[in-house]
Amino acid sequence: VQLQASGGGLVQAGGSLRLSCAASGRTFSSYAKGWFRQSPGKEREFVAAFSRRGGSTYYADSVKGRFTISRDNAKNTVYLQMNSLKPEDTAVYYCAADPGLITSSITRWDEYDYWGQGTQVTVSS
Repeated sequence: VQLQASGGGLVQAGGSLRLSCAASGRTFSSYAKGWFRQSPGKEREFVAAFSRRGGSTYYADSVKGRFTISRDNAKNTVYLQMNSLKPEDTAVYYCAADPGLITSSITRWDEYDYWGQGTQVTVSS
């Protein structure tokens, strides 16, 4: 499966962005799907994810209440709605997917097999 992330950009603190991750090659509705981010000099960190088949959602503490992960299976797309953005949210955001990921590994970037190319999000103060 190929993943294409889009929707990044420059926004002022307090603003919103919606990221999209479109999958092609095969239907990934039953895959675990996640969003991660990485800023310069830092390790890639977990942001949000769906478990396999989308039964559960997971969020990093730093984004709870501000970010929402959602999906449109008909469009083979997963979204990340980001509200109340802060300068510390600035990073390259990546979407990822995996067909066999167990729940206990949902936050571990190194457990995902498929990755999008990343989209830059910059939040100005």
